[in-house]
Amino acid sequence: MSYRFAQALGWESMMKKLGLDYGDRRIGVAVSDAFGWTAQGLEVLERRRDEGEFARIAELVQEHEISEIVVGLPKNMNGTVGPRGELCIAFADRLRGELNLPVHLWDERLTTMAAERTLIEADVSRKKRKQVVDKMAASLILQNYLDANSTR
Repeated sequence: MSYRFAQALGWESMMKKLGLDYGDRRIGVAVSDAFGWTAQGLEVLERRRDEGEFARIAELVQEHEISEIVVGLPKNMNGTVGPRGELCIAFADRLRGELNLPVHLWDERLTTMAAERTLIEADVSRKKRKQVVDKMAASLILQNYLDANSTR
């Protein structure tokens, strides 16, 4: 179902949302359930010189019938946006233009640290943590967004 069709029927809140944790080398990806209640980690994309990650994100949008995208915005502890945040804003703008979907920036301060801490407490090895921390951070970003925008 297309976003425009769902919007015309007033069903856009019943479509899934995609959460992205945009990093220097990897992009963590999470998806919500159709009701927008829970976020689940989906995969980790390696950033490539040919920017193939944009094609994969477009595939995920189609495959999971995504109505909105949430991109983590790293802010400094004083609330200002630094160079890393500026890169995330540019990434979100490009997604918005290429996918023609609403793209929201969401404060992600400390989400990667929280994901790392949770994995350490679960006694996950350093090697495995490196493989899943970005996906888990994307889940936390998306879950925080869903909780803050819940209509339950």
